[in-house]
Amino acid sequence: MVIKVFLASSSGSTAIKKKQQDVVGFLEALKVDYTQLDIACNEENRMWMRQNVPEDRKPTNGIPLPPQIFNEASYCGDYDTFFDAKEDNSVYAFLGLPPPPGSKEAEKADKADIVENGTHAEETNTEVPVEERNGNTHREEEKLQQAADEEEEAQDGEEEEITEGETADKETAGDETPMEEEEAVEEADEAHAEEEEGQEEEDLQSEVTVRR
Repeated sequence: MVIKVFLASSSGSTAIKKKQQDVVGFLEALKVDYTQLDIACNEENRMWMRQNVPEDRKPTNGIPLPPQIFNEASYCGDYDTFFDAKEDNSVYAFLGLPPPPGSKEAEKADKADIVENGTHAEETNTEVPVEERNGNTHREEEKLQQAADEEEEAQDGEEEEITEGETADKETAGDETPMEEEEAVEEADEAHAEEEEGQEEEDLQSEVTVRR
């Protein structure tokens, strides 16, 4: 992979020259292999650069200004995006290159990998999540509570049956007592009537005896 930096060697703009020097100097400091392609003296380079800069990255007038940076045919960005990547310690990612071991960008990438795919993810896969453990405990508590409720309902049903049975016995007993009293009264009345009849017969016999 070759980093291509499109420059204008004979540009009359001081700002453009400064930006080009900044890009080249930083790439040399990082010891990144790159190739300078002059668009001022080479019409083919200028046309290639203009055609391969994405439309949404071109300025309003449609003519991209140098420096423009590519990784082979893949567009990386202009000076502004390069500067942002430099400030964020992500120049290698900007260029599409792997960061060298020990660099700040490599350490940053390692930390990102640990967060996404590191020990935290392994622990999550091997251990039961807290929510799931709590969910199992909650379900067990619900089962125990349901069993207790069913047992309590069964006891209440037995008590209601006993209460209803006692009430029925009391009502039956209450109904039988008046009937027994009525029978006793009737028997007493019959006995009294028999006594009266016997007394009347005795009185008649006494009268007959007296008359004789």
